[in-house]
Amino acid sequence: MMPLMFTGNHNEQPAYTEAHVAAYPIEYIAGIDLFNEREFHAAHDAWEDRWMGEVGAAEKLFLQAMIQSAVAFHHLEIGRPGAARRMYQMAKEKFERLGVRCFMSLDLEDYQRQLDRALAWLLTVPDPRELAQPEIEFPVIRLLQEVMEYD
Repeated sequence: MMPLMFTGNHNEQPAYTEAHVAAYPIEYIAGIDLFNEREFHAAHDAWEDRWMGEVGAAEKLFLQAMIQSAVAFHHLEIGRPGAARRMYQMAKEKFERLGVRCFMSLDLEDYQRQLDRALAWLLTVPDPRELAQPEIEFPVIRLLQEVMEYD
């Protein structure tokens, strides 16, 4: 059984429960762990492993948005704010197309608010290379208690 993933101090809520581990693909859970550890490229790889397989249309769109949100942070790490902005915009568009408030127990409204807090500065000028990167409050993924059906 996988250990529960904690972020920050251990008084915080775990990112997911054993019920989530049992219900969802291991690549999804692994990607959450990696994302919360700020291992954005590795999170992308975990989610992409699932995305490339035979999954339903909604899960495929969701995973692509998650992959793009992780890649946005990876691009910032390697000094590519223009590419980060594009991935952020593409992720937002896919979350909108998904058209649900929650998917695979992730509150998408909360997650997108966290993305906006971290990345909206990229949209404030025509070329984000003109800006110094501000201090970023990185998103933290914590699944809702309810385990959800998905395609």
